[in-house]
Amino acid sequence: MNHEEIKRYFEASPPPKQVQLTPWANITDTQAFLKSCYSTIRNFNGPVDRCPAFWHLRDFYILMKKNAKQTAVEDLEETPFEEIPGEASPEEQPSV
Repeated sequence: MNHEEIKRYFEASPPPKQVQLTPWANITDTQAFLKSCYSTIRNFNGPVDRCPAFWHLRDFYILMKKNAKQTAVEDLEETPFEEIPGEASPEEQPSV
């Protein structure tokens, strides 16, 4: 994944305002963090994979994807199954 693909991902699904990236790194303004990473990567002289901002951006992207998957799983687990109108539940079906 390159930084342009990560940028498109965050444009399509913006992150929350504040995120704890690591126990010692708390991002208080994610949009400012992203702009800083993009600017640093754009102005870096050398291979992108050697740019520290790229690795910070990549770690942030991985964290946001992992949190999105966890949130989706938690929402799925918390959502009760809904009965389809007109169908009887197993308890209500007549025994044969």
